[in-house]
Amino acid sequence: MATTVPEPWLQGTLTDAPAVPRAVLHALELAGQDLRHWCGDLDEEQLNASPKGLPSVGFHIRHIARSLDRLLTYAEGSLLNNAQMKALKAELSAHSTANELFTELDSAMASATRRVRTIDPARLEEVRTVGRGKLPTTLGGLLVHVADHTQRHVGQAITTAKFLKGK
Repeated sequence: MATTVPEPWLQGTLTDAPAVPRAVLHALELAGQDLRHWCGDLDEEQLNASPKGLPSVGFHIRHIARSLDRLLTYAEGSLLNNAQMKALKAELSAHSTANELFTELDSAMASATRRVRTIDPARLEEVRTVGRGKLPTTLGGLLVHVADHTQRHVGQAITTAKFLKGK
């Protein structure tokens, strides 16, 4: 019988990070593991397919990678730049290989990990705004959203991958 490894948050890792950033880091780690497990064996056609009009698995992976950068830019108190806006507009229409998608995801996860680790937990209540509408939130709110937004798209990617595999 195979031994099941507990999810990252139950492995006693990242104890050097404060609780809220640690939870975000664990969510990102789990996201990467789940995407590789459930979507890593899809071929290029499957990754880019939009069954029944659903967004493709490739879209979700690309969106996770790019939204991490955007959300953390807001968390850092900055506005999005032209390159981030251009990347956002290309997310849905882009066609990618597995190598391209997972390379972008790995790079975004590594960058997000570095950025989250620099956040001082004493600043979690600091006001932040999101988007052109300058919607109000806090640094802590953005961090929590990084985790839950990522997990939401992981779930959608997995569901679409299972559909494509006929499971």
